[in-house]
Amino acid sequence: MEKSPIVEIVKKVCPAVITIVVSKNLPKIEGFYMLPFGTEDLIMPKVKDGKKELIKIGGGSAFLISKDGLILTSRHVVEDPDADYSVILEPNKTYSVKILERDPINDIAILKIEGEDFPYLELGDSEQIEIGETVIAVGNPLGEFHDTVSAGIVSGLSRYIQASNGISKQAERLRGLIQTDAAINPGNSGGPLINMEGKVIGINTAMVMGAQNIGFAIPINYAKKDLEEIKKFGRIKVPFLGIKYIILSKDLSEKNKLPVDYGALVVREVLGESPVIKNSAAEKAGIEEFDIILEAKGEKITTDNPLSDILQKCKIGEEIELKILRKGKELIKKVKLEEKNK
Repeated sequence: MEKSPIVEIVKKVCPAVITIVVSKNLPKIEGFYMLPFGTEDLIMPKVKDGKKELIKIGGGSAFLISKDGLILTSRHVVEDPDADYSVILEPNKTYSVKILERDPINDIAILKIEGEDFPYLELGDSEQIEIGETVIAVGNPLGEFHDTVSAGIVSGLSRYIQASNGISKQAERLRGLIQTDAAINPGNSGGPLINMEGKVIGINTAMVMGAQNIGFAIPINYAKKDLEEIKKFGRIKVPFLGIKYIILSKDLSEKNKLPVDYGALVVREVLGESPVIKNSAAEKAGIEEFDIILEAKGEKITTDNPLSDILQKCKIGEEIELKILRKGKELIKKVKLEEKNK
C-alpha cells in the first residue's frame, strides 16, 4: 500500500519542532499542615522562609525558522516577564532562550537560541491558503507527547475569536485566523501548521473548549511582517494612540443607557488610573475620559471592526481624524500616531 505524502512531510518537519519549558522561582514547599476552617480542615502548604526553587509551571510548542536558532511561537506561551524559559530540541538537549520580541497585537513571539546548523522550517504564504486544502498540525501537547501530529483541512479563513489566556486569564481578540479541524490541544500552542508543500502557513494558537475539531492558527504572514521589522528596526513598531477603552455593543449600551451602540468608550480599568495615557498621542489631541470614539480614519468602530484593527493598518507618524461623541455633541479630533513604547 502506498504511503501518504504526509509521512515524508512529517519526517522533515518534526526535527525543527521544539518544546518550550516555562519555570519560575517559587517558595519551596516542605510539607503540608491542616488548618481548621469552620467545620472542615483545609490543607495548607508549609513554606520555608526565604527558600525558593525553580519549578516548572507550564510549557508549549515552537519551531525553528533558521539554521542559526531563530524561533517562532505563540506570545501567550512566553508572556510572563518574571518566568524563566528554556527549549528542548531533542530529549537530551536543552537550551536557554532569549525572547527577542512579543507582538503586542498578534499572538506571536520571536525567540533565539545560540548555536548553528539547527534544523529549520521554510515559511509559506498564508495569502495563498484555500478552504479545503489539507494541513498538518505538529506540536508537543501537555509538554509530554513530543512530535504529536494531526492532519485535517482548512475549515475557514479570516476568523476572529475572543481567546482567554491561561496565565493572565485576560481575554484578547485574535483576528484573521485560519480555522482547521486538525486537532490542536493544550501545549500545541506555538507549533506550526504545515501545508502539503511542507511549509509553515500558520502558528497554532487556540482551540474551542467544549467543541471538537475546531482549532485556530495565526497566519504566518503576520509573523513575516514582524520578522521584517526586527531585521530593519531591531524591534516591532506599532502605532499607538494611548487610551484605555471598551468597544460598545447594543447589549452593553442598553444596559448602561448610552446614546450609541457602537464606538470605543474611553474609560479607566482601575480606580485612580487615567484612561488617557500621559504624554500620549491621545492626550496631545485632547481626548478625554468618557469620550466615545465613533470613527477612526473614516471607518466606523464596531465589534467586527474594532479600533485596534483600524490602528494596525495605520503608520507611525500618520495623522488621522477621529469622530468623537462628547456630552451629546460630535467633534472631530486630529491625532498624530506615535510608536508604542515598551
